[in-house]
Amino acid sequence: MNKKEILSLIKTGEGHNLEFKESFSSEIYKEICSFANANGGRILLGVTDKNKIKGIEITNRLKSQIHDLVRNFDPKIEVSIKEVDRILVINVPEGKNKPYSVNGRFYLRQGTNSQQLSRDEIRDFFQKEGKITFDEKIDAKFDFKNDFNESAFKLFLEKAKISPVISREEILKNLELLEDGKMRNAGILLFCNKVTRFFLNATILCSHFQGNDKYKILDSQEFEENFYSNYQKALDYIKSKINTEYIIRTAGPREEVLELPEDALKEALLNAMAHRSYFVNGYIHVNIFNDRIEITNPGGLVPGLAIKDLGSKSKPRNHLLFGLMQRMDLVEKAGSGIARIKLAMKEYKLEPPIIEADENWFTIIFKRPDLQKESYEDRIYGKRKKTTQKTTQKTTQKIIEVIKLNPYISRKEIAEKIGNITEDGIKYNLAKLVKEGKIKRIGPDKGGSWEVLEQNVRHKPKIKNK
Repeated sequence: MNKKEILSLIKTGEGHNLEFKESFSSEIYKEICSFANANGGRILLGVTDKNKIKGIEITNRLKSQIHDLVRNFDPKIEVSIKEVDRILVINVPEGKNKPYSVNGRFYLRQGTNSQQLSRDEIRDFFQKEGKITFDEKIDAKFDFKNDFNESAFKLFLEKAKISPVISREEILKNLELLEDGKMRNAGILLFCNKVTRFFLNATILCSHFQGNDKYKILDSQEFEENFYSNYQKALDYIKSKINTEYIIRTAGPREEVLELPEDALKEALLNAMAHRSYFVNGYIHVNIFNDRIEITNPGGLVPGLAIKDLGSKSKPRNHLLFGLMQRMDLVEKAGSGIARIKLAMKEYKLEPPIIEADENWFTIIFKRPDLQKESYEDRIYGKRKKTTQKTTQKTTQKIIEVIKLNPYISRKEIAEKIGNITEDGIKYNLAKLVKEGKIKRIGPDKGGSWEVLEQNVRHKPKIKNK
């Protein structure tokens, strides 16, 4: 590996198969073990998690420390160490005798993190899924000339903030999607023209029914393109079949509000796509009834998880795919999706969704509100108007304080700073502050900044001398 290849890796950024470490720590055995239990990976010592080269002092003692750590693995595994300038590259091959443990502990890569699993959890995982997961398998049938979707690839690079200055082949190799010129299934799901050419069951079937049962179907569509296209089209289908409420309170554009929070619907769809079993002959079903929406995926809960664990624990079934989704900012840390769904419903003053699961299926059910009895405006601004006003005032003041510290901050980052609020909630409050003349936007949505107007900056009262 040379300097050019190292720079190529750094431009790709951290992910499921790539870890940056600013300095050496004995805790590095966790990443080595998790890579061996997945499909291999690389650790770059001397690079920050912000993709900056800091460099590290490379000595024989440091190399010996790494080899000493690896000797504690059971079963044995070999890693190779390469020195490039002041960066130390640790190459971890995919283990041929999974699962691996170190000091009696088992680790598995989940997105960009290495998580410890119990012996029973990791044994069950490998027993049920096999020693290689679906998304890591290679499909020699994929033909780049006829099957590769350039538009889907460009969209991925844009969302993952990966510079296209290096070749497509280099990027796919860095993402561990390409081996000996052949594509892994995770890459096929993301970058194919038509997914049913490879996996007949990897589609999303959306159906709209009359009434509250499946007696009469009004409309049905099956989406069978690439991963992101299917997600977006399924989401658009749902939005087209449910009600939109128009709220006009002051002069200016009307506010359009879906009867169910869009953030919750997005999370539920992505959850179904990320955690479904592609080994099972079954589609993802989106069923829309008068009183509810059901989103069901095949595969059930991953072994070792119970319904009570959802929202606090996670074990992605398709680790490589989940890591790519993290890069695209479609999912955040493992285990947070259900919690964000519940938070979005809570902000809408709606009941949390019902979750049903067994070893074969996983279903999330959203109860649709009866807008004739109580609209969104009634729930948020009516009966609880006083409470809402106080909460909104506190939230908007927090937003102003955060913007003062960083005018270039994004909605997502504001939500993370404040906590207990979704991006949609931030979007609403920002629009409210703009309308009230307390802040203004400078420049475009992407690349612009916020300005807190001076007349709204709080000043401490002056105390006169007696």
